[in-house]
Amino acid sequence: AWQAAREAERLACYQPAITTDGQRIEVVANIGNAVEAEQAVNAGAEGIGLLRSEFLFLQRAEPPSEDEQFAAYSAMTRALNGLPLIIRTLDIGGDKEVPYLSMPAEANPFLGVRGIRLCFARPDLFNTQLRAIYRAASTGPVKIMFPMIATVEELLTARDMAEAVRVELNAPKVDIGIMIEVPSAVLMAAELAQHADFFSVGTNDLTQYTLAMDRLHPSLARQADALHPAVLRMIDLTVKAAKAAGRWVGVCGGMAGDPKGAAILAGLGVAELSMSIPSVAAIKARLRKQSMVDMQALAQRALACRNAASMCWQVMQLRRSSSCRWRWRDWMTR
Repeated sequence: AWQAAREAERLACYQPAITTDGQRIEVVANIGNAVEAEQAVNAGAEGIGLLRSEFLFLQRAEPPSEDEQFAAYSAMTRALNGLPLIIRTLDIGGDKEVPYLSMPAEANPFLGVRGIRLCFARPDLFNTQLRAIYRAASTGPVKIMFPMIATVEELLTARDMAEAVRVELNAPKVDIGIMIEVPSAVLMAAELAQHADFFSVGTNDLTQYTLAMDRLHPSLARQADALHPAVLRMIDLTVKAAKAAGRWVGVCGGMAGDPKGAAILAGLGVAELSMSIPSVAAIKARLRKQSMVDMQALAQRALACRNAASMCWQVMQLRRSSSCRWRWRDWMTR
């Protein structure tokens, strides 16, 4: 029965994720190399919500050239054949180390020079990547996304650098968004939304920074739960600030590919869910079986909980209510 259900999801993977009451949620994929772009399309993804561009910079002795990056990005746009590609600029630091960058050792690399801070520290790398991205934008719909934005000033600086490159190349404008990964970005979301075209919540990092728990720590990782109400409230604040400014919000962390997480995120008003390729068909199938009204009710119950465990209890209570049409067994087998 389980195999039959998975096969049915696979066969329906190209159908959009439209809820029973007519609301559509975009389901896209996270990828880490050029080959996965075609795999994502074949799995039913409606685009790429997160390209981890650092794959071009890792496991090598020197950084990639502009032409090498352009070739990789344009290969993806061709594979996507008109579907959108969101390229996250270089996100190195924290748990990713690149020896040839010769960055000094840091006592706490997750609070050090990583993400956009590294791009500012190495404008030679950043400008080269931006040039490759703007060149690739002429081959298909591309969006730029800056990682680890913590302040409005960081976003403005990054936008100015991108605009200087665009003008130099005489390239068309593209949408520019940011990752929401730290509490300061959530609390400044209203101001950031004035200068960003979209937000994408990185729930993995947002969870560890909100709960002050290293997601790689051997004894704390299990407690770093993205379904914790504190994290959900951060996402709720982000969505409300973005909607007030007419911006859309996606989620590209692991929570988007979790059945309970996907339902709660949709209920909070997240417009795009980006996940690992194997999760695409299953999440689309499950969203098609739910109503937005039910997912909104679930999201409100989850926000009111005091911890992740009580959130799960509320989900079970909601399932038992007469107004709810959850296919609970289907969710749990996934």
